[in-house]
Amino acid sequence: MNKTELIDAMAADAGITKAAAKKALESFLGNVEGTLKKGGRVSLVGFGSWSVSKRAAREGRNPQTGKTIKIAAKNVVKFKAGADLSNSVN
Repeated sequence: MNKTELIDAMAADAGITKAAAKKALESFLGNVEGTLKKGGRVSLVGFGSWSVSKRAAREGRNPQTGKTIKIAAKNVVKFKAGADLSNSVN
């Protein structure tokens, strides 16, 4: 399912226009992104949690040349599925 299909499904399920569903989805995504940028955590009980984790700098290898390269440290987003979501797919 892509973003357009999700908006269509949200509009049909909630009985709202596609424009309203798009606005709601963009608001949700914007709020999740804003919270994660501040280093926060977003939890939806039963669905899952998003959090930010720091990945340390490390050395890697260029597969074409075999030369050692330095990979910079960075923050990565992690998602952990909640129990209800995990159980629904098994």
